[in-house]
Amino acid sequence: MGPSSTPDLSTEVSPLSLSTVAVVGLGTMGTGITEVLTRAGREVIGIDTDQAAARQAVASLEAATARAVQRERITERERQDILARFRTFSDLQAAAEADLVIEVVPENYELKRQVFAELDAVVRPDAILATGTNALSVTRLAADSQRPERVLGVHFFNPAPAMKLVEVVSSVLTAPTAVAAVTQLARDLGKDPIAVGDRPGFVADGLLFGYLNQAAAMYESRYATREDIDAAMRLGCGLPMGPLALLDLIGVDTARTVLEAMYAESHDRLHAPAPILGQLAEAGLTGRKAGRGFYTYEAPGSGSVVPDAETPAADGALGAGRTVTSVGVAGSGTMASGIAEVFAKAGFDVVLAARSLEKAEQAKARIAKSLGRSVDKGRMTAEARDAALAAITPAGSLDAFAEVDLAVEAVAEDLEVKQQLFATLDKVCKPGAVLATTTSSLPVVACARATSRPQDVIGMHFFNPAPAMKLVEVVRTVLTADDVHATVRAVCAKVRKHAVDCGDRAGFIVNALLFPYLNNAIKMVQEHYASLDDIDAAMKLGGGYPMGPFELLDVVGLDVSLAIEKVLHAEFRDPGLAPAPLLEHLVAAGCLGRKTGRGFREYAKR
Repeated sequence: MGPSSTPDLSTEVSPLSLSTVAVVGLGTMGTGITEVLTRAGREVIGIDTDQAAARQAVASLEAATARAVQRERITERERQDILARFRTFSDLQAAAEADLVIEVVPENYELKRQVFAELDAVVRPDAILATGTNALSVTRLAADSQRPERVLGVHFFNPAPAMKLVEVVSSVLTAPTAVAAVTQLARDLGKDPIAVGDRPGFVADGLLFGYLNQAAAMYESRYATREDIDAAMRLGCGLPMGPLALLDLIGVDTARTVLEAMYAESHDRLHAPAPILGQLAEAGLTGRKAGRGFYTYEAPGSGSVVPDAETPAADGALGAGRTVTSVGVAGSGTMASGIAEVFAKAGFDVVLAARSLEKAEQAKARIAKSLGRSVDKGRMTAEARDAALAAITPAGSLDAFAEVDLAVEAVAEDLEVKQQLFATLDKVCKPGAVLATTTSSLPVVACARATSRPQDVIGMHFFNPAPAMKLVEVVRTVLTADDVHATVRAVCAKVRKHAVDCGDRAGFIVNALLFPYLNNAIKMVQEHYASLDDIDAAMKLGGGYPMGPFELLDVVGLDVSLAIEKVLHAEFRDPGLAPAPLLEHLVAAGCLGRKTGRGFREYAKR
């Protein structure tokens, strides 16, 4: 059947159990897929022209099953059965008896097309051919095949034995029965399959690689160090790895290939590979496998990072800061009370000022409840709780900040309100006091210019809930004094927070990387490419994210998310950052997430 022929989609796929599977390409992915299949009782025909790769795949399976016996997950008899189900060959002719062939050769279209052409001449008429690509067109591979109705994509995630997600990718040519058979196989393997259409990156990588690309561009612009970018995303978003460390793990060259394919389809500048990816790839600095990428590793293939010329100096190299023993916190909301709790627990004297003494006392009562929960859970003693509470003095006016060494505002995210507050702090606070804003999206310098001492003003962006979240983004303006920066870094260390440095631009590190990813997830739903549930599942199972994007959007609040998207779009003027219309429509309808009972999903009223 030629590429221009119309396939007979009614052709029945016999109700295969897909009991014999050929895996073509025995690299890391092929070896991992082999382990998953053999442990689930499938016969596996491993095919690789490189005999060393085949031997390594056998050795890997032997080692993995030996560990499983040692941990008493399988018996020695079961191990022997697993090993007996795996045979290796160097010729594609060995795939003749397979019910399903999974191709996982390198991401090169011509190489994959050649494999499929050879398989066409070898496999049974009812066999299914699957490509493991995550960047190339499944439709194009199918159209070039003699059996397009039996070609689909099956995208496992690395490491295949551990990762639960499998994306089953159908083209417009794929027979539904073939999709059903492979989806059932994925379930039989103990995986969570999601059905997706054919576009570069599919769901998980389609969202992940745009985010990784922006992180690479952020590093390339010298906005923040590689260590701070990675720490910010781990500690601010709960991700298992930072984006630059993840690029090194995936392979800088692989990431660039995926992004090139995504950009060719989307023409979205967010997918245009950051130039540094090309520079590193051309220099052979492709990440862990080469021993060097964004980081330097102990040896090629090692995951142990070693210091290099870019490794930052210890905090002591920042120079002397100012003495801080007392802190003023302005505000009475969740953030203000959380920040006051953090400082009080670390031994600072805290003045908690609100619009009225009553509101300040209510905020202190909230802190007392929080500390009480910590005592109940055995995280602190009753004596430590009492000492922290005794350190907090509620006040109904900012005049109470006259003697504080550090004033931190945590009021509404409204520039005019913050500027008025800073003008007041300028009048009230003693000379040499450090003035900090906790804004997450407004320009810190605009707050600084509301005072006569802009050199004393800095951003300290705590994350919610402040007592639990380890990250603080320390935001210097072009006017911030060096000793003010050193002071705040030292204070962060004393309150046991991890400080990351960044410049004064919209979104800082975390929001500038997080919200475009969330916006792209909304666009996927808007374009009917995938469902909310499938996207959330893909990012949790395939990316190790603690929450899916739609769960997170509903928690953050759709109005808050939209406001941040607008700020990012206004600052960077990139069309790809324009808020998704679906987000704007939901906000206009009053569907703001959990707080209103309805956002992307509906919630039971409390």
